[in-house]
Amino acid sequence: MVDSNHEPDQDLTGTQAVEVLRDIVMAANTCMMVTQHETFPFDVRPMGAQGVDDSGTVWFLSAADSGKNRDIERDARVTLLVQDNSHYQYAQVSGSATIHRDKALIDKYWSAVANAWFDGKDDPRVTLLAVHPETGQYWKTKNGKVVTGVRMLLSAAGANVDEGGVHGQLRV
Repeated sequence: MVDSNHEPDQDLTGTQAVEVLRDIVMAANTCMMVTQHETFPFDVRPMGAQGVDDSGTVWFLSAADSGKNRDIERDARVTLLVQDNSHYQYAQVSGSATIHRDKALIDKYWSAVANAWFDGKDDPRVTLLAVHPETGQYWKTKNGKVVTGVRMLLSAAGANVDEGGVHGQLRV
């Protein structure tokens, strides 16, 4: 099926959805995390993704006393918005978040960059946020940035050119 923008739809589930989500999240590295869904305006903040596991869970380091942790304690609903402009690929996923203090998980997802926010991985404020996506959408180019750029230029010049992208639902 093709939508009105001439992008073919390719809905993904399970392992395929996880692989696409991992590809986009790790290439972008930063996600915009939305919390406080029951209020308007809701809270949005940038978060550095530490990894995406085989179940599709996206992991973030977070301070125990942070606003986002307080938000998640009140309402576990979370949306992630991901934008990887270097490859023209994007995702939006919604699900629930949980807070973890497991030392083995902290060791697994710790990065040197986290030292800017914490006094090492043994800092008592260190927690991990696990975002468990349920549904979402993704947008990807099929041929990379250069080919997509050329196609956009040709289209702007009046040529009838397929954008070369794909869009679909993600069900993790």
